[in-house]
Amino acid sequence: MNTEKRREIFTRFQTANPHPTTELEYTTPFELLIAVILSAQATDVSVNKAMRKLFPVANTPEQIFALGVDGLIPFIQSIGLYRTKARNVIETCRILLSEHHGSVPRTREQLEALPGVGRKTANVILNTAFGEAAIAVDTHIFRVSNRTGIAPGKNVEEVERKLMKLVPEEFRLDAHHWLILHGRYTCMARVPQCWNCMIADLCEYKAKTPIPLKAV
Repeated sequence: MNTEKRREIFTRFQTANPHPTTELEYTTPFELLIAVILSAQATDVSVNKAMRKLFPVANTPEQIFALGVDGLIPFIQSIGLYRTKARNVIETCRILLSEHHGSVPRTREQLEALPGVGRKTANVILNTAFGEAAIAVDTHIFRVSNRTGIAPGKNVEEVERKLMKLVPEEFRLDAHHWLILHGRYTCMARVPQCWNCMIADLCEYKAKTPIPLKAV
């Protein structure tokens, strides 16, 4: 895929959605951090439902740490891997209190040192909470990048490197959100909606799906 195609793709994304953001519900960097930790192998919908119960009760490192693992579990047990995630969240709160004065750190290294926080989660926090042009490659972004030809790669690290290099700079801050939303609602895993895609004429996916009969 050439530079002109990529620029046109992101121009269309921007025109359709000028101010994209995460579908996780949060009001502070700390709330976002907890939501992202809990979202691993879970849907944003399920995390939001749990956070609507948790955050009115506890939404600071001090308050959640005071709950302890056993106190946190009832709020998040509807989310997959909740026991492991509860331990990670409580330990993360302990580290934030003891090493960062209760604040979410703003460097990748410090973020990745927190339990349950890998490169993808760190990128989400850096991008969405702190406005850095970082791209967190999840399954949606990996699929869209490869399928469309925007930034093909054999693993998430390669796709991330290519996106950071190939996405025009003026679109890089919001590219993460546009690609996730496109993968979630249009370029879906099993049957992409090529017939309803705003970039179908630019996409290099050869096996484009036809409009289904029931939609005609």
